[in-house]
Amino acid sequence: MTDLFRDFPGPNAGYVVELYERYLQDPDAVDAATRAYFEQLISAGEVSLEPTAAPTAPAGVEELNLRKISGAANLAHAIREYGHLAAQIDPLGSTPPGEPSLELAFHGLTEEDLRGMPASIVGGPVAERTDNAWQAIQELRRIYSTSIGYDYDHLRIPEEREWLRQAAESGRFRPPQTPINEVALLERLTQVESFEQFLHRTFPGKTRFSIEGLDVMVPMLDEIVRAAVHNDIHAMLIGMAHRGRLNVLAHVLNKPYSQILAEFKDPVHSLKLAIRDDIGWTGDVKYHEGANRCMPGQGEADLDITMAPNPSHLEHVDPVVEGMARAAGTVVSQPGAPTFDYCVSLPVLIHGDGAFPGQGIVAETLNLSRLSGYSTGGTIHIIANNQIGFTTEPSDERSTLYASDLAKGFKIPIVHVNADDPIACIETARLAAAYRHRFGKDFLIDLVGYRRHGHNEGDEPAFTQPTLYARIDKHPSLRELWARRLVSAGLVDENTPEQLVQAQLEHLQEIYSALKPEEQVPEPQTTPAAPGTARRVKTAVKLETLRELNRSLLQLPNGFQLHHRLKRILDRRTTALDAVDEPGVDWALAEQLAFASILADGTAIRMTGEDVERGTFSHRHAVLHDAETGARFVPLQTIPQANSAFEIHNSPLTEAACVGFEYGYNIQAPERLVIWEAQYGDFINTAQAIIDEFVVSGRAKWEQTPSLVMLLPHGYEGQGPDHSGARLERFLQMAAEMNIRVANCTTASQYFHLLRRQALLLDTDPLPLIVMTPKSLLRHKLASSTPRELAEGGWQPVIHDDNALQAAQDVRRLLLCSGKVYVDLVSSELRSQAPWVAIARVEQLYPWPADDIDAALDAFPNLAEVVWMQEEPQNMGAWTHVQPYLLEQCAGRWPVRYCGRPRRASPAEGSAAWHHINQQRIVSQAFAETVLQA
Repeated sequence: MTDLFRDFPGPNAGYVVELYERYLQDPDAVDAATRAYFEQLISAGEVSLEPTAAPTAPAGVEELNLRKISGAANLAHAIREYGHLAAQIDPLGSTPPGEPSLELAFHGLTEEDLRGMPASIVGGPVAERTDNAWQAIQELRRIYSTSIGYDYDHLRIPEEREWLRQAAESGRFRPPQTPINEVALLERLTQVESFEQFLHRTFPGKTRFSIEGLDVMVPMLDEIVRAAVHNDIHAMLIGMAHRGRLNVLAHVLNKPYSQILAEFKDPVHSLKLAIRDDIGWTGDVKYHEGANRCMPGQGEADLDITMAPNPSHLEHVDPVVEGMARAAGTVVSQPGAPTFDYCVSLPVLIHGDGAFPGQGIVAETLNLSRLSGYSTGGTIHIIANNQIGFTTEPSDERSTLYASDLAKGFKIPIVHVNADDPIACIETARLAAAYRHRFGKDFLIDLVGYRRHGHNEGDEPAFTQPTLYARIDKHPSLRELWARRLVSAGLVDENTPEQLVQAQLEHLQEIYSALKPEEQVPEPQTTPAAPGTARRVKTAVKLETLRELNRSLLQLPNGFQLHHRLKRILDRRTTALDAVDEPGVDWALAEQLAFASILADGTAIRMTGEDVERGTFSHRHAVLHDAETGARFVPLQTIPQANSAFEIHNSPLTEAACVGFEYGYNIQAPERLVIWEAQYGDFINTAQAIIDEFVVSGRAKWEQTPSLVMLLPHGYEGQGPDHSGARLERFLQMAAEMNIRVANCTTASQYFHLLRRQALLLDTDPLPLIVMTPKSLLRHKLASSTPRELAEGGWQPVIHDDNALQAAQDVRRLLLCSGKVYVDLVSSELRSQAPWVAIARVEQLYPWPADDIDAALDAFPNLAEVVWMQEEPQNMGAWTHVQPYLLEQCAGRWPVRYCGRPRRASPAEGSAAWHHINQQRIVSQAFAETVLQA
């Protein structure tokens, strides 16, 4: 029998062989139709009862029939795999791309051939409800090539492909198996459309990014919400850009119509809040805002639905929502590693068809989906496919056939669906929710519709797409199409649809007429912390407690073999706390002790970033590896003093999505200390949009209270433009209204107290903390601290020059600096030759420590000048930030001068030798009799 199929093409030829061999062994092993078909062939002498016997039919007859059987099987396979290429997924009726293998002639078949074959040749659920192969093929075409295009042949796991095929072909999520209340759907579509019409009529020309053309998105989200309740999900997190956002806020998040209408009126009452400097609040446009809704769940917990606020950087909310979902599903109440349950939270991301393939952060976020430290157990993605981006057509937007093709590389099942077929769309939403619940993986719906108006309702789309909008202008809305269907089916009378519209418009008008905008727009809840809150925090830890924590951190499992070089490093830590006043605590130990004490206080810690487990500079070693077996051991997860969970993960080489993820995690779980570290500080460039749009402005725009810690290695050491500075100037430029803390600390004890202060302020004064961390200083003796400094000290915004204070009357120049350049200054041989120079370290750059600077200025009675010293170019680093503060505080009493590199386009020299020459030059200048302005 195998020889008979030697020349038969296609992956399904083996299926026919298997059926026939099964029949030969036991005729009852195949269904009756297949048995009858083979019996017919045998009785005609076209197939022998013995697979090895010579054929008794005329030459070529047996091969012809078997080829047709194989062709039928291959046709069925082609429809299942490529049927989406013939599906009518465009509501505007464009011609599908098509595929030759979907045609009978491609396989040498006719309708008559298929009518003579059993349905079992096609297989699957369709074979059980059809009489022959022709009927089964037609049923497959109805499933795979009408309003839905199933696109998941790229999946590698057979179980997933089979589950999806069975779900599609069985009609498991379609009526009548899963009913749809058709009249209720009409009422829902009426709400959606009437809301847009009312806004269009009442506020002509105002931007709203209408949902019209994708109206069915709201009923689809309704289905996903119902599935979330059914699956006992506790948190549903939604991220979406502008298109349709107001409608989703009103009808899925239940944001009151009155509040949305009041925001459209933009009352003066709300504008007055902008002049309240104590609030630090500016608000945002209405189609950027988020909302929250709590609804009864099926189990003990309610379902909390949150739409995250989103800026015009369309897809940058994606990782933020994923981080929120991860936090919502993570339990940290017990020591050790946290536990994550994807059945607790559900992220839903609604993308634009231009943005999904066009913005790199989408791919970055998709890459996080199956990584152990970032997985959220599957996201339901919906592409709100308008088939146009502003004025740009698909041919100019992407290099792929579908907007969704990026997802194929991540093995995400895709379903393209016509937005004018609500039954198909609801079926697809149900399928997505069920797949995610079953497999814990992402699912993507490519919802293909159109855009009724221009990009923002204020532009004329016919300027650039005249023929497209000529079709759209004539195209009935989904509500109209659905109403016609129900009237035709006798489910509603012909007057009901219009009556529903009028009733909804009247309802909106009543709300609008009674509107008191000043009462409907809520005042911001953002309130600043009481002055001095951060200064009052006590961060010292008793010496004996530190010693106990250190001993616990050094306890290894029995038989655990450390690398011999690492063993020497950790052995040094055993005695690091013995001599109270000896600088035995280096940066890494200070960090470990800070983390351990924070965990002992009951605050959970999450730390991620590029190579954070070992540390980019091989200093941290928070995760140990057995030198013989490779087994992992995390000391901070085993110390007995811990009262909460600790997790640490190496991240992918991604900044934007990872910082966005940690921001979202932090916002969702503000009581946890969340830390992200860059491999090198300047890599933060890649996450600049997340910094700008979320980290530094989320409080002002959306009343969020982030407290994310960012560790950015910083310091000029001759490693070139891309491994020197962490773009300190950008953070300081964006520092305002107490929105962040920026520190450039130089000692291990300072770092210890800074981390502990951040953890202790999470409830009372949460702010993002940006830390310029060292590289070469990690092991420098001048950066090490004494145990007493940890046990009895605290955070010092400014570290004064104790030596200079002993001869304060001799000081004529106060040299202020920040970070690593201090070590270069005090290590210079010129230092001893200039006793008239005092050097103070500004460890906290924002909020500006004015009182501490005043103390430094007032400490020297014969002071003649104040100099700001930095290693960064003049237009970078801290100079442009500190200059106005210093000018104000000096108030003309002393000149304020700059010492450092001149203005540059590039952050640092590309030559190590050139760097050292310039570094020596500016250090010499700092101690020169006259500081030359660069």
